Amino acid sequence: MNSIPEIKKNMESKMDQSIAAFKNNLTKIRTGRANPGLLDTVHVDYYGSMLPISQVANVALLDARTISVQPWEKGMGAKIEKAIRDSDLGLNPASMGDLIRVPMPPMSEERRKEMTKLVRHEGEAAKIAVRNLRRDANEHVKKLVKDKEASEDDQKRSEADIQKLTDKHIAEIDKMVAGKEQEIMAV
Repeated sequence: MNSIPEIKKNMESKMDQSIAAFKNNLTKIRTGRANPGLLDTVHVDYYGSMLPISQVANVALLDARTISVQPWEKGMGAKIEKAIRDSDLGLNPASMGDLIRVPMPPMSEERRKEMTKLVRHEGEAAKIAVRNLRRDANEHVKKLVKDKEASEDDQKRSEADIQKLTDKHIAEIDKMVAGKEQEIMAV
């Protein structure tokens, strides 16, 4: 780390990565609505290799509550169906000829509350990651000041900038948590 702008740039890009990872984790949390991304974690045996379903079939939405899976090869239907059934997503796929329909079971009130807790927990983990990046950036700046490569005024200014970036990222996480909670609680 040579300069304060580099430290800030590095911190911001890492914060953006934390938010991207959080967004990715949110797509895996089930709501009452169907989402093709839900099956991203399910892997199927394809001639001895474990591949994500999206690499052996076309995954799309039939309607708001049903995902359709269209295998690219004839013999894969049963394997894909079994992989979905054996996953921990609690889904029950049904074959209709070559097409596999995956209906989303409606969520109970209790399950919805569990899911919102999970969303909040993920959000908190993302905020902790952002705060840790803020701390690291501030420590790098303090080291520059200690090594006489930056002034104390620079340090004060950069700490304010770093805090602004942190606040911006935390607000974005809060907004995403609120949006996901709304999505889960919508019946």
